Amino acid sequence: MKKIAIYPGTFDPITFGHIDVIKKALKLFDRVVVAASDGTNKNYLFDSIERIELIRKALFVDLNFDKKKIEIISFTSLTTDLCKKYKSNIILRGLRAVSDFEYEFQLAGMNRKLNNDIETIFLMSDVENQIISSRFVKEIVRLKGDIRKFTTKSTIKSLKEKYE
Repeated sequence: MKKIAIYPGTFDPITFGHIDVIKKALKLFDRVVVAASDGTNKNYLFDSIERIELIRKALFVDLNFDKKKIEIISFTSLTTDLCKKYKSNIILRGLRAVSDFEYEFQLAGMNRKLNNDIETIFLMSDVENQIISSRFVKEIVRLKGDIRKFTTKSTIKSLKEKYE
């Protein structure tokens, strides 16, 4: 039986921090479902269709990841329901700093209460990418800064188009 992990997030936009988590997950699991949340409580720069396309281009065009091992979707359901749908008992979450831990710890606990069979696994990106956040990347682009160290070429192009 294949081990499938669900990696939920907003990915608005995808960064090298997210990509590090995906790379590490591919070493641990047979398949990773990258699930872009389409919840209404966020003010996204990119809509869900755009974010799916950004992720697809970053992973499969810019970085040439294996399409057989990664599925990219958007979702509006509970992450635990997504796990049921994909027959997965693993939720992946990325941690950057201690400040992320409290929120992630609470989220993992709530998911565990919703479905006792689900485990949350925390992965850290490489040190040079731990400071990257989608929010900062958007702010740097808006202010005409250089984000080549933070995300892929196709994502940079899409971000610049948004702010032109």
